[in-house]
Amino acid sequence: MLKRQPLPASAGADDVPRRLYADPGLPDRIFRLVLRGGGGLVLAVMLLVGGFLLYRAWLALDKAGLSFLTTAQWAPDAGRFGIAAVLVGTVLIAVVAVAVAVPLATGAALYIAEYAPPRLRQTLISVVDLMAAVPSVVYGLWGVFFLQDKVLPTARWISAYFGWIPVFDVKGAEADDPLAPESVYTSSTFIAGLVVGMMIAPIICSIMREVFSQAPAGEREGAYALGATRWGMIRSVVLPFGRGGMIGGTMLGLGRALGETIAVYMIISLTFDIQWHVLQAGTSSVSSLIALRYGEASKFGMSALMAAGFTLFVMTLIVNFAASTIVARSRSGAASDA
Repeated sequence: MLKRQPLPASAGADDVPRRLYADPGLPDRIFRLVLRGGGGLVLAVMLLVGGFLLYRAWLALDKAGLSFLTTAQWAPDAGRFGIAAVLVGTVLIAVVAVAVAVPLATGAALYIAEYAPPRLRQTLISVVDLMAAVPSVVYGLWGVFFLQDKVLPTARWISAYFGWIPVFDVKGAEADDPLAPESVYTSSTFIAGLVVGMMIAPIICSIMREVFSQAPAGEREGAYALGATRWGMIRSVVLPFGRGGMIGGTMLGLGRALGETIAVYMIISLTFDIQWHVLQAGTSSVSSLIALRYGEASKFGMSALMAAGFTLFVMTLIVNFAASTIVARSRSGAASDA
């Protein structure tokens, strides 16, 4: 309700302009208070989680110092421990997953938003949302018992023709010998990244689809009026409008891939050497290390695991905050007239 603020008694009507203010009313005040309380509660929970991890990890961090980030071995009770190897493995698995998921998610999102008939569109949206809700262990079982055997010939082919690139080189592999064992390609970063990529693709696809559907209708019609084809309209209107959402969705998927545990744990063969060769057997990740050593850890070993978890928590937090910032500053993060 708008109310007129009374003028001072000593001032004339021409001296002081009338000022209007809105009285939000009791329901709006309560709603605003609830929203602020919810936001503050989320921030408080996040700070409590980070503080708890830091408190439990301080014993190990105080002893290891900066060498915690540069040491590849993991023997906390012997005084030699660090996350250099598992950190490299975590990042490589996430990079492979993003490289697989982003093209797949982009194509699926464009088809659902721009090409699919209305009835089929609703079905595809439901299917994608259901894929995002499938438990991680199901993806892990699928990767171990089905995908791995199907992917080994592809890994051998990549190693044979692109092995001159260091990241695709496989030590001890005989790509030219068809009878050579394929065990050197199993439980690799490549296979784990494929499985994680299938897991994060529905998440990225949902975000991209929502962003693409919000492209301004006026700009769409203007592109068609100038003679653009549907692909021309998508290339000149939809993709530029949704660029921030695409980047933000990709980074959110990256944050999800960094923290994946059970599916990666079921596939990889955990090693504590810095493994840059994505096709070669043996890799590691922070979450898999915690899952593997949690049950047998001593008091100091538990502190070291908490330190690894705190590092992963900070990494994921940075990625998610960066994604939120990119989305907020893009056109797709702003209001639309569509």
